[in-house]
Amino acid sequence: MEFLKKYAVCSMQYAVAGNYYLRHSLLLTACCLMFASCQNENEKTNHVELPPAKVVPTPDFNADSAFRFVKQQVDFGPRVPNSAAHAKCADYLTEKLKSYKAEVIVQQGEATAFDGKVLKMKNIIAQFYPEKQNRIILCAHWDTRPFADQDKVDVNKPIDGANDGGSGVGVLLEVGRQLAASQPNIGVDIILFDAEDYGQPESGMQKEQSNSYCLGSQYWATNKHRKDYFPRYAILLDMVGAPNATFTMEGVSMEYASNVVKKVWDAAAKTGYSSYFVYEKTNPITDDHYYINTLGEIPAIDIIHYDPATKYHFAPVWHTHNDNLKNIDPKTLKAVGQTLLEVVYSSN
Repeated sequence: MEFLKKYAVCSMQYAVAGNYYLRHSLLLTACCLMFASCQNENEKTNHVELPPAKVVPTPDFNADSAFRFVKQQVDFGPRVPNSAAHAKCADYLTEKLKSYKAEVIVQQGEATAFDGKVLKMKNIIAQFYPEKQNRIILCAHWDTRPFADQDKVDVNKPIDGANDGGSGVGVLLEVGRQLAASQPNIGVDIILFDAEDYGQPESGMQKEQSNSYCLGSQYWATNKHRKDYFPRYAILLDMVGAPNATFTMEGVSMEYASNVVKKVWDAAAKTGYSSYFVYEKTNPITDDHYYINTLGEIPAIDIIHYDPATKYHFAPVWHTHNDNLKNIDPKTLKAVGQTLLEVVYSSN
């Protein structure tokens, strides 16, 4: 009997203790919920909604202006490194880009060509809105071929390079003019590479897969103009002025930056230039973009003429004396330039 009394007392004590702990547990839970609620309210109060990026209309690319820029380069004569025409054109390009409010850097260097000649190079870099961290590169080469190795006459004389060199630069100068007039949401660096075309002559149509070409971009990729410089991607222009030109999805571009290729080709389709930018993957070529990808570690693509007849990435007048103003079509300059502007001004 005494045992049962003790058992009953113990049971009542445990019950009281249980109620005590239950009450305190409920109180603790309520406090936690109130604290979490306060935290959520504070987070809501402290959270600041960023305004959406400003929509900037895409400017209209002026093909006549781009053509004049091509002509002004050709008027200097062949822009072969170490020549007087090369020096005068470098000054012209530098001052023109400065007039568009860009911060211009002239990166000077030397490179030994395949024939042992030491070339004095000038890579011209124009930084538009350098304060913006979100950046892309638009680039081309501005030098010209020192000999016409694909011609049958005057093989050892330099060429005008209206298309191979001049066209890409002409398009980018007009893009620069538009950038100065209308600020996009991203920063843009226009880079004009030197000594691209002073490479080993070939017997066939295909460029040798060697390092004798693209000396300026090789130099830049290992000596960038800014420390810790990693823009989102780069777009290279090469031979973008021939009549009825076709630009395909070149192999190196697809290997390293297929998403950028799609972005550009979709922009071309949106602006009505899908007849120029064809959704067809074609063979790779060693061009400035190869070194931007491999040495510079920046995703880069090449908008370069593709000849369906020869299956090579070269215009019919490539490395001949017919690479002159007569074979530059403003319509092609327009297709490329308007596509670039669409890419730039639709980016955030």
